[in-house]
Amino acid sequence: MKTTKLLLGFAFIATLFTSCYTEEVYINDEPAISLNQLLNSYDLWYVDINATQGYNETSFLQMAFTISFNNGRLYANNNLVGIGSQGNGYGVQIGTYSAYDMIIDIDHIIDGYDSFDVYQIDNNTIELYNPYNDTSYFLDGYQRSNFDYDFVFYDNIHYFLQEYEAWEKTYTSNFGALNDFDNENYLQFLAGGNDDTFRSSQDQNIYNTNNIYWDFTGNYNVGDISGNMYSKRLTLDYDFFYNEFFKLTVIDDSTIELLHSSSGTVYEFKGRGYIAYYRSENSKNKSTTKIESGKMRKQKTKKVENTRHSERS
Repeated sequence: MKTTKLLLGFAFIATLFTSCYTEEVYINDEPAISLNQLLNSYDLWYVDINATQGYNETSFLQMAFTISFNNGRLYANNNLVGIGSQGNGYGVQIGTYSAYDMIIDIDHIIDGYDSFDVYQIDNNTIELYNPYNDTSYFLDGYQRSNFDYDFVFYDNIHYFLQEYEAWEKTYTSNFGALNDFDNENYLQFLAGGNDDTFRSSQDQNIYNTNNIYWDFTGNYNVGDISGNMYSKRLTLDYDFFYNEFFKLTVIDDSTIELLHSSSGTVYEFKGRGYIAYYRSENSKNKSTTKIESGKMRKQKTKKVENTRHSERS
């Protein structure tokens, strides 16, 4: 009997304390780090242009290969010429920004004000959603020390060809069979439009590239060579039945070598009239360099409806 009473007493006390205890659960919905910390966690954000969602474009993101956020200053690598060395790898300043909550406001030096909702997709990927044009850009984070500038350069080399107003032939090898391309002295690779367009000229010793008379206009294509990242296959489409094929090699930031496939002749072309895709400022914050707005990176994947649009509908 004593044992029974003791057990009943403990049961009563346990019930009493249980009925008086209320568990309080605190939910912390604050992000682990601030947006500024997130943006500054990587030196460079590579713009994965083929992951873009939406049918419109945000010009400065469509142009940039990388962007960087540095204490309110926005930088971009818009050019392949000098990528990796220009601005210590960051490129050039293209504007300013302010970040709060999960929103970033950007004041671009040319395009003006834009605002983006920021979503963290994974450890090194963020999404910039522009509600004004319903387009999302996806950016992958890298440190300068492990960013493959060479891969970006050679993977986008057709844009490199567009970064000069003209390419002037400066060398022709003594070996190689005679061919029609021997007569071409200037090439130009144009930006914009749905097709990549080139022009050729047989002019000689033209000082001002604006004075070059272009004899022919056609389409061009730059393709990969299997097993060789540092050389490309350049095709100049002169007409439906006549193409010129070359092995394209970059000697330096302003010189290319073209090995003519059929004749074996080697040509060198020097870039004339470098086109910087940004606008610099003088000490009074007035623009001093005209932007060249023609070059925009092309999305190779099919454009799709932005999933953020359906979420907001």
